[in-house]
Amino acid sequence: MGGSSRPDGSADGDGSGPTLVVWDSDLAAYGFGRTHPLNSVRLELTMDLAARTGVLAGPNVAVQPGRLATDELIELVHDPAYIQAVRRAPQYAARGLAAMFGLGTPDNPVFESMHTAAARITGATLAAAAGVWTGRHGHAVAPAGGLHHAMRVAASGFCIYNDPAVAIAWLLHNGAARVAYVDVDVHHGDGVQAAFYDDPRVLTISLHQSGRTLFPGTGFPDESGVGEACGMSVNVALPPRTGDAGWLRAFSGVVPVLLRAFAPEILVTQHGCDTHFLDPLGDLTLSVEGQRASYQTLHDLAHEVCGGRWVACGGGGYALASVVPRAWTHLLAIAGHVPLDCSRPVPDDWRHTADARVRAATGAALTGGPVPERFGDGVDIAFHPWDAGEGDPDDPLDRAVAATRREILPLHGLDPLVDR
Repeated sequence: MGGSSRPDGSADGDGSGPTLVVWDSDLAAYGFGRTHPLNSVRLELTMDLAARTGVLAGPNVAVQPGRLATDELIELVHDPAYIQAVRRAPQYAARGLAAMFGLGTPDNPVFESMHTAAARITGATLAAAAGVWTGRHGHAVAPAGGLHHAMRVAASGFCIYNDPAVAIAWLLHNGAARVAYVDVDVHHGDGVQAAFYDDPRVLTISLHQSGRTLFPGTGFPDESGVGEACGMSVNVALPPRTGDAGWLRAFSGVVPVLLRAFAPEILVTQHGCDTHFLDPLGDLTLSVEGQRASYQTLHDLAHEVCGGRWVACGGGGYALASVVPRAWTHLLAIAGHVPLDCSRPVPDDWRHTADARVRAATGAALTGGPVPERFGDGVDIAFHPWDAGEGDPDDPLDRAVAATRREILPLHGLDPLVDR
């Protein structure tokens, strides 16, 4: 990889400081009401579980609050008129104008202090990006972030401001020449793709359930970028019911080869865990073991291709107690270089109160089932990595991967029949 400089003049290489986790309880103010699928109790449970497990207590982790993102920073991605609409959302809703901006819908109902809550999450992801880019930290995690659907002038899919896109735009504004973004949410990362669809400095890769069967209805292989950015938007549209073996095989056939070819200076990732088989909003069937494997591989690729510079965000995940806290505690542990074994017991004191906390926050037991006793689901995630060729033409999963490779790899000077 070519050399790069940072805003503080530091050189390439792994950050010497501890992994940064950007979190404070004010980030839980982002929420659309007790009956909405996106409830911040999942974040509070995650951070509590990570704390009780000791993940946040070690010398290699620093937990710090973020700052409210300014309008000027949010405008790196969003139109000023949209930001004003978010600020005045209650008044806009009363005047019947909110729907022009995707606000006041069942997905994105208006709530008081909406701008402040969304700007605080954007500020947290910006703090994570700045911590890594300036060399103070090698890795950073913004668990409240990952709101990847918001568009330039509209809210979408529970997302008001697109914090990953704002962070990437900030990195470009501060000297980054090549930024890679990998999105493993069950839903297509459409807002981040749209923000950089014509920008050759940003490689976006999204693995998601096919838009033919799931919101937002986009994310097909031929959505590959325009102009000089042709080939920089990468989409793997997976068939419903794809499980660990198929998902990890798809990942292996697309993500490593493109990250190695692109050689980013920094890796930004979105870790929606709504790919899990217990999640109520998606139709993929991954286990926590499979999700953890993707986190570990992205961590390892960050060390391989960009000197360890890794910014990880949360994302979707609606099994509020049974999945999200376990999955993202694994993410925090991997980022902090203290990975947890999936056979490790979940602390009884946490597990016995989690369901009650969800009931108190939502009025219902929206946990995705009983809270498991261990950090994994007790499954085998053995899979056949993609090697060469186009795989099995009778397998819908292999056809999906082959379609993406045929579309994208030649645009990077790679042979889809050979390179892996």
